[in-house]
Amino acid sequence: MKIGIVGNYGNDNNGDEAILLSIIRQLQKAFQIETSNITVFSNNPKQTAEQYGVESYPLYYKNGNAIKTFMKTYKLNVKVVQKLDFVVIGGGGILMDLYKREAPLYGSYAMMAKNSNVPYVVYGCGAGPLNTGLGKWFIKFMAKHAQNISVRDPKSKQLLQQIGVKREVHLIGDPAFSLEVERNGFSERPKKVGVTAVPYYNASYWPTGDETLYNNYITGMATNLDKLIEEFQVDVTFFATKYPQDADVTKDIQQKMKHADKTSIIDENLKPQKLLDLSATFDVLVGTRLHSLILATDANTPIIGVSYHTKVNDFLQMAGLGDYSIPIDSLHESDDQFTKLVSKMDNDWEGAKQLAANTNGDFKQKSSLGLKLLQEGASK
Repeated sequence: MKIGIVGNYGNDNNGDEAILLSIIRQLQKAFQIETSNITVFSNNPKQTAEQYGVESYPLYYKNGNAIKTFMKTYKLNVKVVQKLDFVVIGGGGILMDLYKREAPLYGSYAMMAKNSNVPYVVYGCGAGPLNTGLGKWFIKFMAKHAQNISVRDPKSKQLLQQIGVKREVHLIGDPAFSLEVERNGFSERPKKVGVTAVPYYNASYWPTGDETLYNNYITGMATNLDKLIEEFQVDVTFFATKYPQDADVTKDIQQKMKHADKTSIIDENLKPQKLLDLSATFDVLVGTRLHSLILATDANTPIIGVSYHTKVNDFLQMAGLGDYSIPIDSLHESDDQFTKLVSKMDNDWEGAKQLAANTNGDFKQKSSLGLKLLQEGASK
C-alpha cells in the first residue's frame, strides 16, 4: 500500500513537523507499512525524505502567478497521486485563505485524488480564517469528496458548518497528541520553566511589521519572567519550535531582563521528538507557539499560553484551561501575570499536575478516533 501526505511541511517549523511525525507513525500503525511506502508533498522534499525515510516531492511548483502555479503543480503532481492508494490532506491550519494560496493549493490535491479515483481524507486540521468566495469553494469541495473530514478544535468544526459543509465533521484534537514520551517526575514545586516565543510583529518575519507592538511584547515577556524569577526562584529555559526565528526573539527578551543570568537559551533546531523529550523536563511551560503548548500537554506538563493567535486561545479553551490564556497585547500592562498563574499552580501543585495528566488523557482518547478515521478513509 502506498500513501501520500499533504500539508504545510518542510518549513523548519517543528510544530508542523511534530504533526507530520505523528501522522507517519499513525499510518505505520494503522496499515503496517514501511516509511518507504509513504510519500510526503513538502516545501523541502530533500530534507523531508532524509528526516523521515519517506518519498518526497515538491508541494507546489511556483510558476509566475497563482493560476499558473496551480496548473503546473496539478499537471506534475497528479502523476504522483495516481500511483497512490490513499491520500491524507491535513495537519495544521491549512483550511484557510489568509495568504490566499492555501485553499486552492490543498484543494488541488483533493481534485488530483478525486480525478484519479484515489480515496482521501481531510485530517486533523485547523480551519480559518475563510473570507474569500474562492477559498470557501475549495474547502467545501475538499470536504464534499473526502472519505471523511476531521478537525482539531470545535471552532474549526463550527466554521466549516457555517460556510456550508453539510456532512459530519469529526473532532479529534491535534494529531501530535498521538506521540508518546516518558517523564522522570517533577520538582517539589514549580521550579523549571520552559518558554517559547514568536516574532510577533517583527518586521523580519511578520506579514506587517510594527516596532511598537513587537517591543511591547518582548518587554512584557521580560518583565513577567523577571517577576516570576523573583517570586519563585525559577530557572527559565528558552527554546524554539521554529528555528532560528523564535530563538532570535528569545535573545531580544533575554536582553531586556534584569535576571538574565537565571535564564538559558537552547539555540538549536530541535526536531519533534527532542522537543517532546525536552517538554517532559519542565515543571511549567509558558508557550506562545501553539505546538509548544500541545507538546507540553503531551508530556503532562502544566501550561500557560500567551495568545498571539486565536488558535492558541481556542486550544486552551478546548482544554478547559481558558484561565491560563494571556492575551499577547496586554502582556506588557502588568508584570505579575505569569506569577499569578504559577502561584495558582503552586497552591495546589498535585492538583495542577493531575489536571495536566487528565487533559493529556482526554486528547489521547480523541487521537484514537483519528486512527480509526484513517483506517476507514483508505477503503473506497
